[in-house]
Amino acid sequence: MAPVLVLDNGAYTAKVGFSTEKEPRLIPNCVMKSKSERRKNFVGNQIEECKDLSGLFYVLPFQKGYLVNWDVQRQVWDHIFSKDVLNVNFADTVAMVTEPFFNFTSIQESMNEIFFEEYQFKALQRANASTWSAHKYSSGQQKKPLCCVVVDTGYSFTHITPYCRGKKMKDGIRRLNVGGKLLTNHLKEIISYRQLHVLDETYVMNQVKEDVCYVSSQFYRDMETAKLRGKENTVLRDYVLPDFSQIKRGYVKPLEEMNYAGKYKGGEQIIRMANERFAVPEVLFHPSDIGIQEMGIPEAIVHAVEACPEEMHPHMYMNIILTGGNALLSGFKERVFSDLRALVPQQLEVRVHQPDRPITYAWEAGVALSNTAGFDKMLVTRQQYDEYGQNICSDKFDV
Repeated sequence: MAPVLVLDNGAYTAKVGFSTEKEPRLIPNCVMKSKSERRKNFVGNQIEECKDLSGLFYVLPFQKGYLVNWDVQRQVWDHIFSKDVLNVNFADTVAMVTEPFFNFTSIQESMNEIFFEEYQFKALQRANASTWSAHKYSSGQQKKPLCCVVVDTGYSFTHITPYCRGKKMKDGIRRLNVGGKLLTNHLKEIISYRQLHVLDETYVMNQVKEDVCYVSSQFYRDMETAKLRGKENTVLRDYVLPDFSQIKRGYVKPLEEMNYAGKYKGGEQIIRMANERFAVPEVLFHPSDIGIQEMGIPEAIVHAVEACPEEMHPHMYMNIILTGGNALLSGFKERVFSDLRALVPQQLEVRVHQPDRPITYAWEAGVALSNTAGFDKMLVTRQQYDEYGQNICSDKFDV
């Protein structure tokens, strides 16, 4: 059996590894430049060598969720496949790659060309990450569910996809243009407006978001709490920003060290986070808060399910899977459940499942898929590509 390389090519991180490995490597899918080291470009995980992460300049291969900058993407892939990271022997390796829903034909064709003509992989499988996740979820249950809904909330946007017997219901796919990138940018704007100019500090503010933001189950109650003074304000946290000499990574001040007057003796820079902690992730549930006229995630799930035949609805509401980086926000699963419960008819049961590692779930699913019996039938080999060209790819890959 040829080695299988599984690449979940996300807009923020590429999750990559061979199917024999236990877990993937998370490699930032971008090229970064630092103020301190002007001449050097940091590709992917080379950013770990960078001393000063303030004012990082990003060059991203993905714009609005679609792969448009091939030069950058190729640099990242060259780095991943090189002997520094995975040391891939292309001629006898099978590649499995993900792509977003509603991907443009031109992008798909370029991808086929790069994998077959430039890298010359032995064979290729291209699919949507949610399709892998749905396959893993349904094969992992004791009683195989007929239908499920995969909510993949990533960097550029959130996709909600209903599946029935492993096939995606094309009429039910919904996309919200709200993802982790929007949340980080929104947080940067709020903090810059209220406290400190951080518009250039994407990297640091992304860490702030991951460390202190949470999804509120009672938004208005938390809003009132955030207005209180002193110790009654249980929402308030002070975040110590890194200075990249003593403090390499920012952290939340422990509650017992917090000074509610806001003055600290040490010279560390502090951001005070009150309602920003939950008002930023709230955008996932009410995009209209910041002027994006779209549904929130729970409404979109109902909308997606209602586009499918009625007899599937009970099965779908019982099997809702949350994947993608935003699912790591604490309180996310509980909030999705409580909002859905309010929207779904009373006689239907609602169950929301969140895997332990929502970011790498699709990669693990790809590995599981590569070990199934009918895997060879999903592939296009290089001989077939040389003979039939792009047509065989568009026929065979269900995207």
